Amino acid sequence: MRLLLQRVSEASVSVGGITVGSIGTGLVILAGMAKSDTVLEVDCLSDKVLGLRIFPDGLGKMNRNIVEASGSLLIVPQFTLYGDCRKGRRPSFDEAAAPDQAQALYNYLVEKLRGGPVPVETGVFQAMMEVHLVNQGPVTILVDTADWKRK
Repeated sequence: MRLLLQRVSEASVSVGGITVGSIGTGLVILAGMAKSDTVLEVDCLSDKVLGLRIFPDGLGKMNRNIVEASGSLLIVPQFTLYGDCRKGRRPSFDEAAAPDQAQALYNYLVEKLRGGPVPVETGVFQAMMEVHLVNQGPVTILVDTADWKRK
């Protein structure tokens, strides 16, 4: 599973010109699921997202997590995070989970985080979305469970 986290001062996602989710301070999470992913990866990454200290403290040092920053989450499904561009000019998505598996994992991720201490908004699975955000910092972090498996 790959999560691209972007610290934002505000963000929204719309489908067909209608806003389906918006947040103020928080994280936009672009979420991609791989064929090999299970709920175990979701459980690990949910805890990681809530605990990452990437928000500034009173001195401007990245020392607070999203809970301490009173932030929100905007979770957007994005299978293109598994685009492999090593060969040719068209990305291969062979490692991306099939839509049914990916949607089940995405829904599980959303529900797991909704059960936590911060508000959660979402995009729409398999929809053409427009994501608007103000990346604060900018701070962008990639978390990939494949990296954990290699170590």
